Amino acid sequence: MAAGDGDRLDTPVPRSTPPSVRKALTSLDHRVELALGFTVDRLWRDHDRGLLDEQTERIAAAHRSLSDAEQSVTFYRVLLHRLSSDEYPMDPALFGRIDRTVEQLKEAVLVRGARETDLSDALEPVEANAAPAPVGHADLKARDLAMLLAIGQGAKLHEHLLTQRLSVVTASGTRIAQHDFSRLETSGLVQRDTTHPLHAGQPVTLTDAGRAALTTRPSGRVASRPAPRPGAWPDAAAHTR
Repeated sequence: MAAGDGDRLDTPVPRSTPPSVRKALTSLDHRVELALGFTVDRLWRDHDRGLLDEQTERIAAAHRSLSDAEQSVTFYRVLLHRLSSDEYPMDPALFGRIDRTVEQLKEAVLVRGARETDLSDALEPVEANAAPAPVGHADLKARDLAMLLAIGQGAKLHEHLLTQRLSVVTASGTRIAQHDFSRLETSGLVQRDTTHPLHAGQPVTLTDAGRAALTTRPSGRVASRPAPRPGAWPDAAAHTR
């Protein structure tokens, strides 16, 4: 399609999509990383280099397909947002474009659901054979404990509509970056409720290991750090008396 072909807004090459997007975040990234023990970025690199065994190769291929489907959903969602804004004149032709985009978005969501099922099926044998690694609370830094404390008071994982970046916002107002959350999740300290959509916020809670890391923590490692907001931290001394 030519760059100036502005009347074909329902084709999958919009101006609004980020150029050269290679990998979109998916709802199953955390399961992939927990099952394999390394990041999805490494999974893709090893897949490109032909370094994976047959089982992991299947997971990588399924994850790539899901990532492509996620990009398609994002494209039509952003396109629908553009069409419903004041960027284009309100005329009968616009309503036809909106109708087509809605149908394409519905189809993209169905395809994404099927790809999620494929990846979930590929992960199940690995998850069934994987024994959870014990988490040593002594290895946690004060910053990690602070994030766990904040999450323990209530938190949700949100996805930015356009950038697809994830971040956790806690009830105390603390914002936890995606890489920090992924590290805590991969360590088995926190978990999220994936039955909720990311755009609405997925509740994040501590796992048994996360709660154990807090209840057995040395008091001095946390007491020296300030609270994000007044009254947000429990009394560490009460746990050590």
